[in-house]
Amino acid sequence: MSDFEMEDSGSGYDSGDNSDAELQAAFERGDLKPGLNVEFNGKQRDTVNDVTKLLAKTEAIRLQLPWQERLDMVNTLAPLAPELAVQLEKHEQKRANLFKGNHKLPYIRPEEDPVLNDFKREMLFHRQAQSAVLEGIPRLHELGIKTRRPDDYFAEMAKSDEHMQKVRANLMAKQQGQAKSERIKQIREQRKMGKMLAKQTKVQREAEKKEMLDKLKKFRKGKLKNLDFLEDAKALESKQKQSADNRKKRNKKFGFGGKKKGMKRNTKSSSAGLDGEKGSSRRQRGVKAGASVNKRLGKSRRIKAKGRK
Repeated sequence: MSDFEMEDSGSGYDSGDNSDAELQAAFERGDLKPGLNVEFNGKQRDTVNDVTKLLAKTEAIRLQLPWQERLDMVNTLAPLAPELAVQLEKHEQKRANLFKGNHKLPYIRPEEDPVLNDFKREMLFHRQAQSAVLEGIPRLHELGIKTRRPDDYFAEMAKSDEHMQKVRANLMAKQQGQAKSERIKQIREQRKMGKMLAKQTKVQREAEKKEMLDKLKKFRKGKLKNLDFLEDAKALESKQKQSADNRKKRNKKFGFGGKKKGMKRNTKSSSAGLDGEKGSSRRQRGVKAGASVNKRLGKSRRIKAKGRK
């Protein structure tokens, strides 16, 4: 075996690495045998597009199945529903405003780009499917094929109950999180509104005070002849004072927070007569605080008293 044949039989041999000189040397030695090489004449093979044969072959391999097995349909778009027409009009107006406001993008009319308009393209798919349903359901009914499941139809779920419980727990957690976020948002809004009202009340009072002081200065300078504004201020002040008094009365009657349990229980000072009117009357009579009026005598005094009797 020659060196060339040994290299050719090896796994690492690559004919592209050989130069023309090596090929000529191999041809002279007779290593290149007929059948291993094909002469290329430089002409490209002509492709034949025989439509008749292609259609005949397609018809030969076509499965002759009834329509209920194929369910193939060719139909036009369904009529545009009124609500979809309104949505389409709003979307086109929004898209037109977007293109007009952005000077970097070329202005394209919405009706001229159904391929680039996602909303319009999805609507075309929807109308095409709707038309297929409106035409296909009656054809199935004519063939005696039912399109609705019976009321007592039972189909086992593909997912297990454990998986569905996890899904339900996840959905419940999301709903609770959204509800909590809404409550927090409402509380923040209420606080913000309360601060705003307090600020407005403060500004209004300052404005009224400033107005009254301005009127008082004008009266001192002789620009005003009466003090009617003071009467209005007094009426407002009396109204505020009456409101404060009513608040005190209600606090005294109903309480205003703090501990209420055990407030009527006796204490050391109350039982000794140091609190309230009892203690004051006892001190006025000269009775020592903490001493009882009818104090019982001792045992020896009681014996002596009995002996005297």
